[in-house]
Amino acid sequence: MFSYALLLIGVAAFVLNFPFGILRSRTRKYSLAWWSCIHLPILPLIFIRIIEGLTYKVIPYTLGISILGQLLGVRLGRWWFSS
Repeated sequence: MFSYALLLIGVAAFVLNFPFGILRSRTRKYSLAWWSCIHLPILPLIFIRIIEGLTYKVIPYTLGISILGQLLGVRLGRWWFSS
């Protein structure tokens, strides 16, 4: 069954993580800034999940979408800043 709450959290996960992926491409690996770029977008997703009444079962879905947003953001950031 389709759920708009699931769509909302998926879009939010991607939109939040994409710019942080771009920022992460410009930071030194394993630094505090690099760590923050990975973990800061998780806090609003937890808040959205609680507000929408979604259970812990959507965490793998949001994690996958978040990783996709980070990876695409890093790729775009490397391409953008290399030229």
